[in-house]
Amino acid sequence: MTTTTRLLGPLTSPVTLAGLDLPNRFVMAPMTRFRSPGGVPTAEVAGYYRRRAENGIGLIVTEGVLVDHPSAGHETTVPRMTAGPAEEGWRRVTSEVHAAGSRIAAQLWHMGSEREPVDGYPSWTPSTMSVADIGTLVAAYAEAARVAVRAGFDAVEIHAAHGYLLDEFLWPHTNRRTDRYGGGPAGRAAFPAEVISAVRAELPATTPLIVRFSQFKERDYTARIAESPDELAALLSPLVSAGADVLHASQRRFWEPAFDGSPLNLAGWAKRITGLPTITVGSIGLTREFPVSAGMDELVSRLGSEYDLVALGRILLGNPAWARLAGAGRLDEIRDYTKAHEETYF
Repeated sequence: MTTTTRLLGPLTSPVTLAGLDLPNRFVMAPMTRFRSPGGVPTAEVAGYYRRRAENGIGLIVTEGVLVDHPSAGHETTVPRMTAGPAEEGWRRVTSEVHAAGSRIAAQLWHMGSEREPVDGYPSWTPSTMSVADIGTLVAAYAEAARVAVRAGFDAVEIHAAHGYLLDEFLWPHTNRRTDRYGGGPAGRAAFPAEVISAVRAELPATTPLIVRFSQFKERDYTARIAESPDELAALLSPLVSAGADVLHASQRRFWEPAFDGSPLNLAGWAKRITGLPTITVGSIGLTREFPVSAGMDELVSRLGSEYDLVALGRILLGNPAWARLAGAGRLDEIRDYTKAHEETYF
């Protein structure tokens, strides 16, 4: 048995995710990096993603990429998925990742109320949007998907987590609408489902559509879109029917149960409810000791039953080669995650 197999186990084995062949089960989680001036990814961005790909991450999920609408976001250095220079920048990114032997998904993003109302343009939220506005954004997501396909992405992920716009529709605390886009779980899921359907229609059949969702919000770690497995099922069912192929269940700590009475985490419940492949994420590998810890044993033991892939986030900021180093047992070369890594760009 090799060191890699002993430490990381089946995480290093190839897998087919909704028709997409991946070299292993490691995913790079999306993390905003503020390195795309004017919304255009640069050569530096391409190098950043390639380094993770060539060091053992099978599937890269990009940082959140804004769809083409003024309400989507206010940051001028966050990338966008638009035709022209941004599309060309992303084509360079996908080419670099492919050359390193990995696959890459574009995460499409709208900030919702998290957008600062700059230049006099208001933030769009469930309470401020008309039915016509909803149609406008559905079209914007569809156009972003078309650009992503042209730019060479292997998959697309829709960001419906963490308190951003689509998640604001899913969460009853922020969705107070009384029309068909509000009320019970099916109504709250209607707009995200329309986005999923529109994006799915623009993707080749062999291109997986991933949907990222969460209970917690950036502004409220205790928030919950579903209080029970039944409510979660009612929210996820429309998303699956609309065309979701994979569910990326974001939680702060992967080992924590999603609901009382069962050890299943959020990805585990999503997999049990829908039958779709799932990705888990949440405080994985934050210290150099993690690969030989009980936490790693637990992570591997739940693979297959609760989730199919494992996403690494913050640890990859300061350790692009985490998967390779951990697999080789070179733990002394891994740097424990610190907040300072979020300000660097390796």
